[in-house]
Amino acid sequence: MNRPETISALSIRLPQADRSLETYKLSAPKSFPDKASGPMNRIAFSAAHVVADPLADADPWLQAAIDWDKTIAYRERLWDLGLGVAEAMDTAQRGMGLDWPTSLELIRRSVGAAKARGDALVFSGAGTDHLAPEAARSIDDVIRAYEEQFAAIEAVGGRIILMASRALARVAKSPDDYVKVYDRILSQAKEPVIIHWLGDMFDPALAGYWGTSDLDAAMDTAVAIINANASKVDGVKISLLDKDKEIAMRRRLDERVRMYTGDDFNYAELIAGDEQGYSHALLGIFDAIAPAASSALVSLASGNLDAFHEALAPTVPLSRHIFRAPTRFYKTGVVFMAYLNGHQDHFTMVGGQESARSTLHFAELFRLADKAGLLRDPDLAVERMRFVLATHGVEA
Repeated sequence: MNRPETISALSIRLPQADRSLETYKLSAPKSFPDKASGPMNRIAFSAAHVVADPLADADPWLQAAIDWDKTIAYRERLWDLGLGVAEAMDTAQRGMGLDWPTSLELIRRSVGAAKARGDALVFSGAGTDHLAPEAARSIDDVIRAYEEQFAAIEAVGGRIILMASRALARVAKSPDDYVKVYDRILSQAKEPVIIHWLGDMFDPALAGYWGTSDLDAAMDTAVAIINANASKVDGVKISLLDKDKEIAMRRRLDERVRMYTGDDFNYAELIAGDEQGYSHALLGIFDAIAPAASSALVSLASGNLDAFHEALAPTVPLSRHIFRAPTRFYKTGVVFMAYLNGHQDHFTMVGGQESARSTLHFAELFRLADKAGLLRDPDLAVERMRFVLATHGVEA
C-alpha cells in the first residue's frame, strides 16, 4: 500500500486560478489491492454512481439513459473490495436526473447481482420522489408515496434506506407531522431500515427537515423517532458535514441502532472513533476512493491505526474538494474519478451533470487524486485529463 520512492516521469499542463498553465509532475500511484485483503470491523457502504449510456437516443436533461452492464460492474468492484452498496441514493443522481422508475430498475438489477454473489451487502433508497412536492397536499400523500416505494423494493427482495422526502419537508407543519409519518412507515417495514438525514447543503429542498431549521431541535425529534422505533431501525446516516453533531447524535442513540457516518469531510476520525464509540460508514466519497477505503478498513480491523490513517488521510483533501459548495454537484467529481481510472469509457452523466463543475475544479481534483495515490494507471489518467481539457479549450 505504501507509495514507492520512485517518482513518475509523467507530467501534464494544468490550468491555475490566475489563468496560467503549470507543468504538474505526477507521483507514482499507491499499490492498493483490487480485493479486500482481510476482514473489517466496520460496516461500510459506498453510495454508488450510475454510468450513463452516451449513445442512447435520449435528451439527457429529460431522460435517464443508463449503461446497465457498466453500472452493475462498478458495484461488483465495490463488493470485491469488501464494501456494501447503498443503491439509488443521491450519489446515483437520485432527484438530479434519476427518476423513480429508473431507480427501481437499478435496484432490481443490483439486488439480483448481490444475490448471485451469495447475498452481497446492498440497501436501497426508498423515498417519495415520484410525488412532486408541489402535488403533495397532506402528510397522508407522503405516507402513501413512501408505502409505494417500500412495497416495490421489498417485492424484489431489497433492504431499505429510508430517504428524506422533499414532499414531507414542504407539507409538514410541525415536528409532530414527521413523527406521524416515520412511525407509520417504520411500523410497516419488513426488516430494519437505515434512516437517512440529508442536510440542505446536499439538497436545498430539504431545509427545515424534522420541522425546524434549528439543528439541535431537529436532532431531538430525529433521535426520539429512531429510539422509539429502535427494533425497526438498523441505523441512521446523517449527512450534515458537522462531526460534532454526528458524535452528539451517536451518543444518544439506542444501543441497537448503528450510526453510519455520512460526513464526507471528517469520515476518517469518525470511523476510527473514540473511547465512547465509533461510526460505521455510508459515504458517497467511498465510490471515488474505494481502494483506499478498503485498505484502511482492513488495517483498522487488524489494530493498525497508523496504516488506517496513512491510507485515508491523503483522501480527505480530495473529498473536501469533490464535496465543496455547491455540495449537490459532488456527483460530477465522483464520476470524473471513475472516468480517470478507466471504470467507464466516457465522461458523460445522466442529466448532463458533467457540466456542473469548472475546468479549474477538474484540474485540482486531478492533482489531489494523484497526491492521494488514487490514479491507478497514471498514463491513462493523463490521456483522459488531456482530452477533457482539450474539450474545454486548454492545450495540455
